[in-house]
Amino acid sequence: MALDELKSAVPDYAKDLKLNLGSVIGNSDLPKQQLWGTVLACAIASRSPRVLRELEPEAKANLSPEAYTAAKSAAAVMAMNNVFYRTRHLLSDPEYGTMRAGLRMNVIGNPGVEKVDFELWSLAVSAINGCGQCLDSHEQVLRKAGVDRETIQEAFKIAAVIQAVGVTLDSEESLA
Repeated sequence: MALDELKSAVPDYAKDLKLNLGSVIGNSDLPKQQLWGTVLACAIASRSPRVLRELEPEAKANLSPEAYTAAKSAAAVMAMNNVFYRTRHLLSDPEYGTMRAGLRMNVIGNPGVEKVDFELWSLAVSAINGCGQCLDSHEQVLRKAGVDRETIQEAFKIAAVIQAVGVTLDSEESLA
């Protein structure tokens, strides 16, 4: 299992990450599609080749072709949106907030899977990319759809752990 290989690659000084990786993926209460879509979108967003290489096959095996594509689409569109909206939010000139974005985001309206799943994946990617405006937006959509805070927190816990494992493994590779 690739998850076991990934856990075994985590160095001893980051034992907490190893334990958390097993916990957030192996003991998740999320339905399979939500879990593995979150894992795949976060593995992509982590920008860690090792993490993506290890987790993608298991994600692909646990997702329908439509969900697999939608999770990748969530990572792609949020890579753009998180930079755009975070920048607009961070600029002190409020005028940027009134300007039309003019960026295509059609996949958000028609992701090919349940809207809640796509929103959850988008929220998790936004957590990795640090866009507060996107986090608030996706959290509000999820809450209006009846998703509880525990489910939402589960998604950003997965994001946090996958990101940390990616940073740790990539830094170890660079130092080797």
